[in-house]
Amino acid sequence: MSISARFGRSTAWIVDRPAWAYLFLFTITSIATVGYIAPERVRSLFQAPAPQTAAPVPAAPASATQKRRPSVEAFDLTRSDAILVIESDSVFTPAGAKALRTMIAALEAAPFIRNIVWMDRVPVLNIFGLNEPLFPNSDASPARFAAAREQALRHPLVKGQLMSVDGRTVIVLVNFDWLGITSDDDCTVNLRKTAEAALAKFPEVKFTVGVTGRIPIQLTMIQTHERNNLKFRIIGYGVVLILAAILFRGVVSVVILSLGPALGIYWTIGFLRFFNMQDNPFNDVVLPVLLSLIGLADGVHMMVQIRRFHASGMNDKNAARAGLQEVGLACFLTAVTTSIGFGSLAFTQHQIVREFGWSCVLGVGLTVIAILSVVPLTYISRPAQFLKRMFSRKIFGVCLEPVEQQEGFIERHLHRVLYFVDLVLQRPKTVAATGIVVTLVCTGIAIQLRPDERRSSFLPETAEATRALHQMDRALGGLEFSEVQIRWSADVPSDSAEVLRVVTQVDDLLKSEPLLGTAISIRSLLDALPGDSPTEERASMIELLPPPLKRAFYEPEARYANVTFRVQDIGIARYSPVFERIEAGLDQLVSQHPGFQLTLAGSAINRWRDLYRIVVDLGSSLGSETFIIITILGFVFRSARLGLIAMIPSIFPLVICATWMYLTNQPLEIVSVCSFTVCLGIAVDDTVHFLTRFQEELPRSASRKEAIRNTFEAVGTSMLMTTMVLVAGFVTVSFSDMRDQQLFARMGVLTMLTAILGDLIILPALLAVYVRPTVQEAEAGLPSAIGREIPSGRDA
Repeated sequence: MSISARFGRSTAWIVDRPAWAYLFLFTITSIATVGYIAPERVRSLFQAPAPQTAAPVPAAPASATQKRRPSVEAFDLTRSDAILVIESDSVFTPAGAKALRTMIAALEAAPFIRNIVWMDRVPVLNIFGLNEPLFPNSDASPARFAAAREQALRHPLVKGQLMSVDGRTVIVLVNFDWLGITSDDDCTVNLRKTAEAALAKFPEVKFTVGVTGRIPIQLTMIQTHERNNLKFRIIGYGVVLILAAILFRGVVSVVILSLGPALGIYWTIGFLRFFNMQDNPFNDVVLPVLLSLIGLADGVHMMVQIRRFHASGMNDKNAARAGLQEVGLACFLTAVTTSIGFGSLAFTQHQIVREFGWSCVLGVGLTVIAILSVVPLTYISRPAQFLKRMFSRKIFGVCLEPVEQQEGFIERHLHRVLYFVDLVLQRPKTVAATGIVVTLVCTGIAIQLRPDERRSSFLPETAEATRALHQMDRALGGLEFSEVQIRWSADVPSDSAEVLRVVTQVDDLLKSEPLLGTAISIRSLLDALPGDSPTEERASMIELLPPPLKRAFYEPEARYANVTFRVQDIGIARYSPVFERIEAGLDQLVSQHPGFQLTLAGSAINRWRDLYRIVVDLGSSLGSETFIIITILGFVFRSARLGLIAMIPSIFPLVICATWMYLTNQPLEIVSVCSFTVCLGIAVDDTVHFLTRFQEELPRSASRKEAIRNTFEAVGTSMLMTTMVLVAGFVTVSFSDMRDQQLFARMGVLTMLTAILGDLIILPALLAVYVRPTVQEAEAGLPSAIGREIPSGRDA
């Protein structure tokens, strides 16, 4: 008995005992429903009890040699809840100054704002501590405004920090009063409207206002997630169902096909809530559409076979049982191979990718269970029988024939594609060799891809937070801060000239890199004070600086100083040679100054150091996925050769997609790792269906070519249908306003199109060349691919 027959016998209870099948579906649906209503009830069963908090240990008294840390809050430009990005040519004009001060007063009067920092509120920098505002009164002369502009551009906290070098862009750092927040709009829309309403009182000057920063960016991601969650599900499902109706030309088949994926998605989202993974940015758009495509693809294969058995004279129950036996194993294998692809993502370093991988594994398993249960069960149900009878009558003068008697679009034109397969089989060695060579060449090109990452990847390009972020990149050198941390040993006095000498050298090193924003340190503050002596000779003047300002860059009791700089969101790979040069320069400075430790730190630095993990994740996920798929297919088909043959047409679409990325200057990103791994799992599905049927056709065929032709006649319709459905689903995701989802969809479309070409061209040629001859071919003396005769029809 074949493996397909054993699998069919083990799943026949779904058709023979429908009551048990309905109970099974009801049980899983009930559990998933709990995830929508009260997931914490199930979640709490698997959470360890919170450990008891130990009593606080009293702090040890400070030693005589340890200086006490002053209770001074350091002035910090790197921390704010939101940032207003204001652009105008009239900043240093009487009308512009009055408009800006009116705007600041309006913002401070808003109940949801706690405090504001802008260039007119920075600490003073003069040796007498006098309050000298940088911004003159609105009645000041033009000469006074010109002098104020030059003075602002000399202030280290303003130039390149709170105002652009050209004086056209000003930023306002905003911290919210969370007790006064009434809605999310207060942190974004209402903040901007408050500023714009104040500026609108001065129509003679033109200002543009944008909002970005930590909170607006987070809210943009959440709001985009919620908006896309429903919109693209409706669009994706609608397009897929319309396409399925066109292909099958029958309402009953479309209804049956839609129930399986819909139930699988409902189960998946419910179960994800038990693990608190429903808010992953890939799970709102990509996962539901992906599961619907996978479920619909397997459902199409099963539905085509059931319709054929029914058309041959079987009743509904026998046709459903036979269809389940015919393609049930292939559907199960595709679920296993697809889950392997998704599961490999669960071992990557990126948390979002790991969660997406586990979510896909869970979703694919539940969706395939739904397909194997719902499609045959619904086909034999009484509602389905009623629909068939209803559509066999004339409605509004139109005769809707039973679904089984209608010939679909693909079925009517299958002979055209079959003619193309026959052409391939006329020269199988040439086609197989060409396919292998093209795959190897494209693989060589694919390994040239270089990794990259951007913070705005998960943001819509049209979002206000994204546009303001790019404006800060252009005007101020970026939103994100990084730093060089300077520490010295106890042998080096904190007030020694060597400390300032090292700070100066680090500052000069950073300023030599044009991609970095304006660096700021204790050296910058000292140089702004009167006098022209070298920085290292100004250690005594540090005490003249305002304590909050001094402690932002220098903590003598901790033997610590830092030099901060801005980083643009232009792709962290652009900074790779920059950071490498900086680290080399820091190592050189350490060798010149024993007792000092210089460390490049910050979120941008961490992302740069983690760049290699993208390549490692891709290599490990694809490598492990390929090995496991080959092993499983070889075990199931009892042929290592078939497992190896299956990988060539499966890898072919991936390397073609990677070549396209290389030729279009696309970097290798986190979303690329997801897409490659996901597409390999999906691309191998049709190959598995083809090989499963080929193994059944080979013993009863006179030749390998005849077996290939019979296999394509049996599963070609399903393969073409699933490809069209998958492409349609990915196309809908490409209309998302998030760049990562657009890239994921484009890669999916290209991969699916090249995958069907691989199955139509490369796979038949490989099977015709490298599979051992049938009994008839061996008796006729036809050589095998390896040049020796095999007196057996059994595939190795």
